[in-house]
Amino acid sequence: MTEVFGGGRMRAFFARHWFFVGIAGVVLAAFALPGLGLFIKRYSILKAGIFIAFFITGLTLETSSVLEQLKKVKVLAAALVSSLALFPLAAFFLAKAVFAASPDTILGVLLIAVAPVTVASGTVMTAMGLGNVSLSLFICVLGNFAALVSIPFSLNLFLSLGGGIDLPVFRMLQGLLLVVLLPTLLGQLVRPRVRERVRALRKTFSVFSQSIVLLIILNAVSSSASRIAQAGPAILLVFAFMIFLHSLFLAVNYLISKFINLDRPSTTAFTIHTSQKTLTVTYIVWAGWFAASHPMSLIPPIAYHLTQMIMDTVLARRFRRSAMGRAADPACPDPAAVYGSGGR
Repeated sequence: MTEVFGGGRMRAFFARHWFFVGIAGVVLAAFALPGLGLFIKRYSILKAGIFIAFFITGLTLETSSVLEQLKKVKVLAAALVSSLALFPLAAFFLAKAVFAASPDTILGVLLIAVAPVTVASGTVMTAMGLGNVSLSLFICVLGNFAALVSIPFSLNLFLSLGGGIDLPVFRMLQGLLLVVLLPTLLGQLVRPRVRERVRALRKTFSVFSQSIVLLIILNAVSSSASRIAQAGPAILLVFAFMIFLHSLFLAVNYLISKFINLDRPSTTAFTIHTSQKTLTVTYIVWAGWFAASHPMSLIPPIAYHLTQMIMDTVLARRFRRSAMGRAADPACPDPAAVYGSGGR
């Protein structure tokens, strides 16, 4: 009886936290079998997976509710300025001060800083916190479209300030549009014909999207396994920096939401979603332009991704408790189980 009960508890634990267990698994696999990353790259497994993931984004994106938020011009402006201007500016100069002797780390911080907000995890967290989901989607859609244009220019600007690389901006822009925008638009075109089926497959899509994030982590760690081992405790400083950076912008975005007089649900959406960054778009930029010359520069984005998942889970539950005016709701969903395209 004890064994059955223990087995049931174990299964429940893995069902709830499979993604975090998966992270540990792929990291161990990357160190034990570093050739896995080369296999994934050689057969374009990750490229295909990313294309499908963004196609799924288009299939599942509810644009009708987003359009209702278009009148909130000040919220749009604030979200874009915070995510695509203030965040890169602060992250870059803070990283230069802390990691002056590590160009790869500075570049990695910059790569995640110029990236757009996550596609769906911010919305999942907003829902957990009983926030304004429509506003969360609004921030997501417009932020991602704006970032496709801003990323090449922002990277080129900051890297030139650091005496770094002169990027082919328009070629990078074209690549981002093809890899991110095209499959998303294709998904939106197909969506009206399969809307009902999509609703039934949301959990499957969630697992697939998170699995793509695991593949990104596997590929990044396996390609840098020896260097990571040599870095040792220095990796802990990267995580500490990312915890500070995410905490800083959670506070900044909360204060901005109060300054522009957002209501409680909208404050929840703005604080959480504007502070999150997508790992998938960051990976696309890294793999296309920096993987060979700066192989360690994807480690900071991975650290930020893990940081935001853990911290925002706690924050969303605090927002929820505040909204309900009582103890934590046991029915509150766990993002590890229902994450949509959260890794992105």
